[in-house]
Amino acid sequence: MSESAIAVDVRGVSKRYRRVWALRECEFELPANQVIALVGANGAGKSTLMSIISGLLPATSGTVLVGGRRVGAGGAQAGNRVAILAQHKPVYRDFNAADMLRFGRSTNRVWDQRRALSWLERFEVPLTRRCGKLSGGQRAQVALAVALGSRPDVLLLDEPLSNLDPVARSEVAGELMGQVADGEMTLMLSTHIVSELVGVADHLLLLDAGRAALCGDVERLLASHLRLTGPRADQPPGPGTVVHAQHADRQSTFIVRLPDTPVLPAIVAPGWSAQPVSLEELVVTYLKAQRRTRQALEAAAA
Repeated sequence: MSESAIAVDVRGVSKRYRRVWALRECEFELPANQVIALVGANGAGKSTLMSIISGLLPATSGTVLVGGRRVGAGGAQAGNRVAILAQHKPVYRDFNAADMLRFGRSTNRVWDQRRALSWLERFEVPLTRRCGKLSGGQRAQVALAVALGSRPDVLLLDEPLSNLDPVARSEVAGELMGQVADGEMTLMLSTHIVSELVGVADHLLLLDAGRAALCGDVERLLASHLRLTGPRADQPPGPGTVVHAQHADRQSTFIVRLPDTPVLPAIVAPGWSAQPVSLEELVVTYLKAQRRTRQALEAAAA
């Protein structure tokens, strides 16, 4: 990936809270002008990572670059703007939506009032009603409008769709994808609902125990994994790395990562079937595999 195509470059980042490590030697690169899906179990370090990328939280060690410029406490250097919207969608309950936009204008060096207003109009959020009187979904739209009004190069959204109804979720995802497609920003979405990412995410970043366990283009990752089902066996037929194995009395199922194979093989061993995996299956498989590895290490150390 060329330097100009990298939106976020995380190099050996660790974060320690007293005796607890939220991130440990985390490393990855994220492409510019794409939708990044950030997934992981509770406690994997997703919110901590977003806070460090935004500059709200200092790393204990390591370096974060946004657009090639180093991020420190206080945010990226001039020329690269990062906006973050936390899971609780912060708004002042005594402010109305128009007040929140004025607040956004006064606290950002770059501000696009037309963009913020257009978002509120698109989702029919009243400008003069106090945020405390708005629905949870409307408050989320106000917070999104403020984040978008700051014209970020990188927008970090932590569980952004959790307060929205199914129709609004689809519409918000579509609007955000459109802005990314127009080359206006890189978008990172953190969510526990992997099904919401299907058809939305271009790139996947899976965190486990504070490290990047899987990172890459979604289509390539899906094309390089297969579910193989056949007669009971200790190993699957053919090459590949076994990510997950499940056995019954007479049948075995393996999730396999193929070695540099971009397409589904046309021929499998007799008695075996091969199917592509879904994005949700891929994520759950890796999370389970990482958990088993941790449990085995803990048992060996005990």
